[in-house]
Amino acid sequence: MSAQILIVDDDPVQRRLLEGAANRLGYSAQLCDGGEAALEAMSSEAAPFDAILLDLVMPDIDGLEVMHAMRERDIETPVIVLTAQGGIEVVISAMRAGAFDFLVKPVAPERLKTALQSAVKVTSRQTGVATTSAYDPAIAARTMVAGSESMDRVRGLMRKAAASDIPVLIEGESGTGKELIARAIQAESARRKKPFVVVNCGAIPENLIESILFGHEKGAFTGATEKHTGKFVEADGGTLFLDEIGELPVEAQVKLLRAIQEGEIEPVGSRTIRKVDIRFISATNRDLIEGIKAGRFREDLFYRLNVFPILVPPLRQRDTDIPVLVRHFIDMYHREERSFRARGISPRALALLQSHDWPGNIRQLQNAIFRAMVLCDGDVLEEADFPQIQAQVHGIDPKELSGPPERPRDPVRNDFPVETGVRGQKLLAEPDALKLLDTSGNVRPLVEIEAEAIAFAIEHYGGQMSEVARRLGIGRSTLYRKLKEYDLGHAGIAAE
Repeated sequence: MSAQILIVDDDPVQRRLLEGAANRLGYSAQLCDGGEAALEAMSSEAAPFDAILLDLVMPDIDGLEVMHAMRERDIETPVIVLTAQGGIEVVISAMRAGAFDFLVKPVAPERLKTALQSAVKVTSRQTGVATTSAYDPAIAARTMVAGSESMDRVRGLMRKAAASDIPVLIEGESGTGKELIARAIQAESARRKKPFVVVNCGAIPENLIESILFGHEKGAFTGATEKHTGKFVEADGGTLFLDEIGELPVEAQVKLLRAIQEGEIEPVGSRTIRKVDIRFISATNRDLIEGIKAGRFREDLFYRLNVFPILVPPLRQRDTDIPVLVRHFIDMYHREERSFRARGISPRALALLQSHDWPGNIRQLQNAIFRAMVLCDGDVLEEADFPQIQAQVHGIDPKELSGPPERPRDPVRNDFPVETGVRGQKLLAEPDALKLLDTSGNVRPLVEIEAEAIAFAIEHYGGQMSEVARRLGIGRSTLYRKLKEYDLGHAGIAAE
């Protein structure tokens, strides 16, 4: 029997996209357009749910109120909250209200998959009813689409890593497929039928790290109204994937090192030590050696995690993989959306893609293909279907190119350009587009210049917000605040 997912969002487009994503993972979904309707659906005995995807901001009652009402009614279904804002305050409020996990819109498919699998597994344990999904871990290994020598070497290392429980550190730029490689290693290992749990170390609020990793007892701290098992317990017997490990605060690194060395954890508020059997795979887009020199990363933790390093080359260093990847993405999107006409790509368009440096790597290429499929009116993708890529490769103003401007069509797929901002103006994310004077010769307002600079940086770095913030010389929280302040939205943000 497939697991039942309740999707609660007042945006009909979001509901449809999340339903499609859940269906592709093998789950059945029921949709609700608000909190009141969701509570009514939860109270119906005819519709028991294994997990709930709950938007935090809705017009009738918000997600936090829904979770409080659930607690009053003793509804224990795991709730995965959806928010367009990844701020610490939002996350803390959601976790204290009893959220099982949280996802920042636009939701990355792999992140959604991991969250749903973990939530459904918890429900299965509670009810004693086994649920199934269409996810086959071996799929991860088969979807390593590449033909270059450098990726052949990566495949060879993956096979060797899968043959043991040795800790693996995967290094590479954002968008190169580090999580996919981690999943492929798990899929080929002796732990293939065990849990694969993802922890995004860069997204955990510092004061919740211990709770999220090791769990907590009810009443362990203010707002801890329920017991939480933690990611280590979820991954027991399987693999814990520590993504963005370089973003973990130094104090938390000490506690993580102790848990890895001892193979045991102590939940917050508990005096009971629990043994865990976990295989660790970590990933980073940072230079951890430089982090050690700067005092941002512990040397002892580095050597504990970096037993078997795998370096993933960026897409610009393996352009021979681009034709294979393009063919794969065209076929994939055509299967998912039959209304797309394009079944191939012209030689000129392919040459254009191979001439681009792809700062967002495979993730950026994938979304460029999706946008082109949306724009294309023929059977073959042409250069004109890639106006943003043409602008970046040839230094052309996108307004001079044929075809409508590229717009985000699917929030579940990330890495789209930001095109609207202060006072609704269009922000051109292209080199040399930053103009200091307006048409009358006067200096433009600083807020407009700063908004354009942020929009350009998001596009230039493929929506990788850690890199964007670092290059702009500001913190991630400041960057997200400016996105809201300048009305830039979140369409161009990739899941990291």
